[in-house]
Amino acid sequence: MTQKVIKVGSSAAVVIPKKSLKGLGISIGDEVSVDINPATRTVSVKAVEVSNRRGDRITKLGLDFINRYRADLERLARE
Repeated sequence: MTQKVIKVGSSAAVVIPKKSLKGLGISIGDEVSVDINPATRTVSVKAVEVSNRRGDRITKLGLDFINRYRADLERLARE
């Protein structure tokens, strides 16, 4: 498939057809990893694992909770 590079603001973009998005397992708004290989002049687009992002978010929320209520949690643990 051949696509044109289009101008988007001061950047450039390539439109990914809907059928290709489905084949890659990505949707509008998803995060993707874009790798560029200057030696072969290729661009690779990969879906970012959703579960990893959710896991990172849950871990951060848990640590924030523990840090915020550490004294209370330690007091409860002693009782």
